[in-house]
Amino acid sequence: MNSAIAVADVIEAFKQRGFKFVGKTDDGWFRLHGQLTPPQADKGCPCEVQFDPAFFDLPRIRLLEIPPELPAAVPHLGAGGGLCYLAKGTVVLDIYDPVGQSLACLQRAAVVLGQILKGEMIEDLTEEFFAYWDGWLCFVDIQGEDLGRQNCIVAQTNRNSLWFITDNEDRTTKKLESLGYQVTDQTVLTYRLKTSAQPRPLTSRWPPETVADILAWQSTLDPRCRRKIHERIKEGERKRANGVLIVIESPLMTYGFAVLYDRQRQVQKGKLSDRRDSSFGLKAAPVSVVRIDDRYLAQRNIPKSKTLAGKNLAVVGCGTIGGYLSDMLVKAGAGTCGGKLTLVDCDYLLPQNIGRHRLGFPDLLSNKAEAMAKELKRLAPVADIRALPVDVRQAQLGKLDLLIDATGEESLGHWLCGNYPAPMPMLSVWIEGPGTAVRTLLRMNTSGACYRCLWHRNRRSELRSIVAPLPAILAGHGCEGLYVPFPASVSVHAASLGAEMALDWVNGIYSPALRTRLLDRTQQLATPDCDPLKDRECPLCSS
Repeated sequence: MNSAIAVADVIEAFKQRGFKFVGKTDDGWFRLHGQLTPPQADKGCPCEVQFDPAFFDLPRIRLLEIPPELPAAVPHLGAGGGLCYLAKGTVVLDIYDPVGQSLACLQRAAVVLGQILKGEMIEDLTEEFFAYWDGWLCFVDIQGEDLGRQNCIVAQTNRNSLWFITDNEDRTTKKLESLGYQVTDQTVLTYRLKTSAQPRPLTSRWPPETVADILAWQSTLDPRCRRKIHERIKEGERKRANGVLIVIESPLMTYGFAVLYDRQRQVQKGKLSDRRDSSFGLKAAPVSVVRIDDRYLAQRNIPKSKTLAGKNLAVVGCGTIGGYLSDMLVKAGAGTCGGKLTLVDCDYLLPQNIGRHRLGFPDLLSNKAEAMAKELKRLAPVADIRALPVDVRQAQLGKLDLLIDATGEESLGHWLCGNYPAPMPMLSVWIEGPGTAVRTLLRMNTSGACYRCLWHRNRRSELRSIVAPLPAILAGHGCEGLYVPFPASVSVHAASLGAEMALDWVNGIYSPALRTRLLDRTQQLATPDCDPLKDRECPLCSS
């Protein structure tokens, strides 16, 4: 559809509903003024509607006059009159029906305004509290549960100061250095408190501007927390600090505020005749808290599941599977919170490997384990990642929670099963044929099949990945240059299945132990996911 025609059609449709075109915004959106009238209401509210000339984004709708009868804080209505009527991403805009979609958005905004005017959706204030608590940025890198006094690092970037609260200065400093931030010798008196109450703004007075406002607000949420806050503010006064930062852990989120002490005012009020608590009048500023601790970074996308944090893992093979897999494991928490990730590979990255490897040209001729560890440390600077650039048969892996074989080499997989027997948990990840299928096998105990057991079953045409024989396709020239061709996407499929199984393992989900993902759709899957038992012919399991 012609964009200019579409814009003209939308403007005309809005004119028929009493709106008037008043110009463009600085970013090129079209502005219209009119009345936003809730269903069954006698009158509406003056509003401005801005719509994207390409119709990819939701129209912006802002009340030009906020009804005086509304309290200070109401759900879905910002201080500047911005109306949140739809959550971005919850609807798919039809760019080929700009008139219909724009009018539908206007109708939805009218419904939401009507609910706000009736005092409905007040509970939504809790869910969207972050929108009402916007202030200075403060980053929190705390792994433990200790409350009370905390360390605060002040770092500088582009002449701006940033606060980082931490329970391990060395760990946080490594993160800041990886960002190029300069750590200063400054600090801020910081306290960490905990509350069982979910925060929500007061509808009568918002936002809080003084310590008195903060304490009055907290009294409605958690009187005990209110007392702790007041005690810490008074403690900061006694310590002669310039200010204090209070961080509050709640079930919904972490939030905070800063208080700056007015030393001049305190000197003037320091007479014995004035014994009133001077802290009530101190200015308070909201602080937006952003978590950067390793536990949160791994947990955020799987909020109700365990991560790999705190576990000792070893990945044998940092090639086309192991490279992508180790990256995914670190994103799932491997090597953090006291855990360790060991990478084992004696091979070097060659030009022919680059096309389907997690590493790239800058790592050419580097040992794969060392280069992969270096790359992962760049991505996760405080993760404990150890590289062993040796043959795994000469490696000392130490005590492990999970051993992962990502080599794809069958004979080496058999050796690992024999030298690291059950009950050591072992996960094997491999690619079958020229990317025909990817498979994983988890061995958890002496009754379950090991990787060698599967070899015996395959020889008897059991537990095969596909019904037909696996294609044997080689590419390259000469004996030394032959290889099995498949794209990097196959390696990512294998790594993804391995990461999925590792997360299931840490969450106590061991079944199905054998999993297959068929990638070649011209083939027929032979074995559904299952739990194979040890094989009678396996010399490792039957002895």
